[in-house]
Amino acid sequence: MAMARASVSRWADLEVEHPMELIDRRRIVGERMMLAHVTLHEGFMVPSHQHENEQFAVVLSGRMRFVVGSGDESEVLVLGAGEVLHLPSNVPHAAEALETSVVLDLFSPPSERTGVDAHGK
Repeated sequence: MAMARASVSRWADLEVEHPMELIDRRRIVGERMMLAHVTLHEGFMVPSHQHENEQFAVVLSGRMRFVVGSGDESEVLVLGAGEVLHLPSNVPHAAEALETSVVLDLFSPPSERTGVDAHGK
């Protein structure tokens, strides 16, 4: 069996995707993990949803409001630069960019290559 090879990517060299208005996204997809560099412009909103993927949302700049859970069990969290939200598999969540924000999202397993999932991934 052939050994997997290491690779190097540069964000600046990757195609910028615009799956929805007010979002710019670049992704690196591996076999069991996906990394997305996302700029969410002020006012960007993703309605509540959930997915099988475990997710970490690392806020690099700006401020994001997340609603985690559903109904009476929901919690509103406002995160800024240097904070990380961990979303276990199948936890409902929504997101809103309170100001233009840059978020590094990690998904395992990788999310689908098409469509929009959490935070516009």
